[in-house]
Amino acid sequence: MGLQVRSAMLRWRCAFAVVLLVTLGACGGGSNNSDPPAAPPTAPTAALTALPGMIDQGQSITLTWRTTNASSVSIDGFAVSASGSRQLTPASTITYNLTAKGAGGTAQAKAAVTVNTSPDAPTASLTASPAVIVSGQSTTLTWQTTNASSVSIDSIGAVPASGSQQVKPAATTLYTITAKGTAGTTQAVATATVDPYPIKHVVIIFQENRSTDNLFHDSNLIANGADIASSGLNSKGDVIQLMPRPLVDDYNLAHNHVNFGQMYDGGKMDGADKVLAVCSGGGQQCLPPNPQFVYVNPSDVAPYFQMAETYTFADRMFQTNQGPSFPAHQFIFSGTSAPTETSDLFAADNPALGQGGFAPTGCIAPAGATVALIDPTGAESSFLYPCFEHATLSDLLDTNGISWRYYSAGFSDIWVAPNAINHICQPNLPTGGQCTGPDWNTNIVRPPAQVLTDIGLGHLAAVSWVTPPGQSSDHPGSNDGSGPSWVASIVNAIGNSPYWSDTAIFITWDDWGGLYDHVAPPIINSYEYGFRVPLIVVSPYAKPAYVSHVTHDFGSILKFTEETFGLPSLGFADAVADDFSDCFDFIQKPLVFRSIPAAPGQDFFLHDERPEVPLDDD
Repeated sequence: MGLQVRSAMLRWRCAFAVVLLVTLGACGGGSNNSDPPAAPPTAPTAALTALPGMIDQGQSITLTWRTTNASSVSIDGFAVSASGSRQLTPASTITYNLTAKGAGGTAQAKAAVTVNTSPDAPTASLTASPAVIVSGQSTTLTWQTTNASSVSIDSIGAVPASGSQQVKPAATTLYTITAKGTAGTTQAVATATVDPYPIKHVVIIFQENRSTDNLFHDSNLIANGADIASSGLNSKGDVIQLMPRPLVDDYNLAHNHVNFGQMYDGGKMDGADKVLAVCSGGGQQCLPPNPQFVYVNPSDVAPYFQMAETYTFADRMFQTNQGPSFPAHQFIFSGTSAPTETSDLFAADNPALGQGGFAPTGCIAPAGATVALIDPTGAESSFLYPCFEHATLSDLLDTNGISWRYYSAGFSDIWVAPNAINHICQPNLPTGGQCTGPDWNTNIVRPPAQVLTDIGLGHLAAVSWVTPPGQSSDHPGSNDGSGPSWVASIVNAIGNSPYWSDTAIFITWDDWGGLYDHVAPPIINSYEYGFRVPLIVVSPYAKPAYVSHVTHDFGSILKFTEETFGLPSLGFADAVADDFSDCFDFIQKPLVFRSIPAAPGQDFFLHDERPEVPLDDD
């Protein structure tokens, strides 16, 4: 039985083997006589670069290579990886050789480096343009270097070999560029000067006796937000419409300290009708109804309107004092009408001789001339000869070597502020003499039109006070209507000269002239402030078509001047005043000047044949 089973299994195995052989034969698996030949190996590739291709001795280059299909790679016999980079410092000109070997053959690449064994020293230049800027503005640094492996500018850091960059220094800055190369180090510098103020000239034009409501009844200014009234209250509570009057009128109004009190009326501003009005020839037959409640015909003051609309107009400019011209001019010159540095009194009114009347004033007034002094209670309790001794803005200018001039129609009048300062006047007699001081002889100039000549000759002082010829003063009852043209001639002379780029012109009026104004002034002591007076700021940096609602006074002009020239404070009205910072934009594009149409023009005032008369007697 067992033998039979084994015999059957053997027969099955043999049959399976036959089937398997037949199957393999059908698939071609029984022989390899028909296999294709093997593919040849791929040839190697090689690439080699050296950057930079030209260097100075001591500098480095970067050698970069890449190969494929290579079993061994070498550079000048030194084995390296298939791909990579390496920094090298060749001592002389050299050619690097890359060899890549593989089953498919050998590939080579070369890279040459030229080494300058005698390098030139680095060069460097640096400029700042513009070189002088105002705080907040930018300047552009531009530089060029050669033969440098590294370049840097302090406060900036590493920079390209050549280029430019805008910077905005907060203060005057010295920039230094450093160029380093194998042959040494070179530096260059450039200074960006930051000037807090681009203003180098201040011109103060001081006209006469107008309130803001009276002189600037300008519909364009009013539409732009200027606070100008068309009516006002009188002491009876009646609403009085302001009526138009010509600039050349034939009456004047009282405007002493007592008249301030009448009109102010404890802040109610309803007492203007109590202010005395008198015809120029005496009497009151010429007076219109409500002579205090008037405004000037706009056509008579067109140059003023154009300047106010073009530049900056201030509707909260107050005369510092509560009285007439003599103390007002003291305030615009020195910030006080006090007789001494430490006095708590103020000269309140114009000097008088005996029981009244006009007289030469200041330290050359005749014997018997006195000026009323107001005390801290508001009482005019004492009188003094009108010659004072205290510091003025001109003293600060002198101490710091800054030029100034005071242009006036006369030497002995109440509008010539320096004649009342003893150390400036230095009178040759105790009373009734003449001023002889060196500052007086050098800086007090007549006639006023000399300012036009000085501008034309390039002799404009850093600070100028300009009072007008009497006929051009705008003073009610005594002007001939030429005031707006007079002021325009000065502005045009500056605007059409090189001085325009760095000048600030302040045009204001010394007192309110007894004319109605509706804004109650802020009161800070027994004599400050007085009523509103107009103010125009003309400058390439004045805000255009701007109406300032910030409180200003004569002390503000002094403070602006002090800050412009880096002067200390006088410690008078300037100490508490603002500095007109809202009226200027020193980083704006400077305004281009356009002449103010006005007739008569500059030639008329340069060749003025009118008789020389004082501005007024009040």
